[in-house]
Amino acid sequence: MFDHCLYFNTTALARVLEREWTRAFKPFGLTPSQAFMLRAILARPGLLQSELARELVISRPTATRSLDGLQKLHLIDRRATGGDGRECAVFPEPGALAMHDELNAASGAVTARLKQLLEPQQFAAIVGSLKQARAAVV
Repeated sequence: MFDHCLYFNTTALARVLEREWTRAFKPFGLTPSQAFMLRAILARPGLLQSELARELVISRPTATRSLDGLQKLHLIDRRATGGDGRECAVFPEPGALAMHDELNAASGAVTARLKQLLEPQQFAAIVGSLKQARAAVV
């Protein structure tokens, strides 16, 4: 019935992927969205909150709520910038730095498994097509 429905098929895939990434990041006490955000912060310490929201393709209020959660876990520190009083730079705390390699390894293991299941070329084509579709409808 929904074979040609983009919404149905992408959300069905999203639910399956959510379960995979949830299992991968559970040992760290993080949700997939928290883990991906933390990985972005670890990759670029000092990233502005607005830059982080843009990079993760989320709204600024969503970024704020996610950062609140990471801060409660003592994984990040937000520091005011000299400009806009609402803007802050985000830095990883020692706990985040300690899990950096293991977090990347857990993510890499899921990606490797998905590439094996889908074949590397198909995996790359799917990711590329999804990025193109997202850019077209935004």
